[in-house]
Amino acid sequence: MKKIFALVALLSMVNVALAADVVGNAKAAENKVAMCIGCHGIPGYKATFPEVYQVPMLGGQSAKYLESALNAYKKGDRKHPTMHGIAASLSDQDIADLAAYYAQQK
Repeated sequence: MKKIFALVALLSMVNVALAADVVGNAKAAENKVAMCIGCHGIPGYKATFPEVYQVPMLGGQSAKYLESALNAYKKGDRKHPTMHGIAASLSDQDIADLAAYYAQQK
């Protein structure tokens, strides 16, 4: 049983190390933003699902905040069906690239 716990701990450390190696590339995100701009690229846009709300602009947000938000949607910690569906389809590299892309905007 101790060997199993040791293996799980080791795998967790490897996953953390691999995630830390992901560096966002804003240029690479240029081909990934199409799914974002339909809502987040329209100033003053309001969506109606699951209720009416103001869609936040992404440009100028910090990369760390954007990565955190996308990962929370991906895990289901943030509850929004559309965003969960989109975030669940993103790799860690996609998330880092999108965060870098939007963080560089003003």
